[in-house]
Amino acid sequence: MRRPMFQKALPGKLLRSRDGSAAIEFAILAIPYFMVIFAILETFIAMTGEQLFVNATDTMARKLRTGQIANTVTAEDFRKQFCSEVSIMVTCDDKESKATPKLYIDLRQFNTFADIPKTLPLIKTGDYYDLNTSAFGFKPGGPGSINMLRVYYRWPVIVDLIRPYLTKVRPADGSMPSHFLIVATDAYRNENY
Repeated sequence: MRRPMFQKALPGKLLRSRDGSAAIEFAILAIPYFMVIFAILETFIAMTGEQLFVNATDTMARKLRTGQIANTVTAEDFRKQFCSEVSIMVTCDDKESKATPKLYIDLRQFNTFADIPKTLPLIKTGDYYDLNTSAFGFKPGGPGSINMLRVYYRWPVIVDLIRPYLTKVRPADGSMPSHFLIVATDAYRNENY
């Protein structure tokens, strides 16, 4: 004989019922699951971008080292040539460089390889650090000179929620970083072209 639906056993039935539990479990686990998936994809894309910048830095350093780009090249022309090397994934143009720059190029000449800086040029702002761009220069050097080409790019990060808490490099205002700092360096001696 069937029991009526509204009896005392109703709370027990609700506790034993499994109808829709998969949907509820998915709703609870979907947000962290998709956050992890998107963080993995974004990390992969950022690492691909980092390799792109390393390759572009090597290419531009080789052009400087061999004299393909004369030592009379201007900083703006060099930046445009570098941007064309990374244009597959990054757009850097004159508007970007004047507003809030993401790409920084530091090209300097040194007397010896020992004089080349081995650390990042950071400036302390409160408890955190930011890039010290005041020391950056653009001096390609002539034949036989020792040079360093260092490129910095603030790669935008959207999904990565952990990195802002792990890094001490933040914007000058101390806000949470929304970028991953890509650094590519090449030290070389120019050929006697």
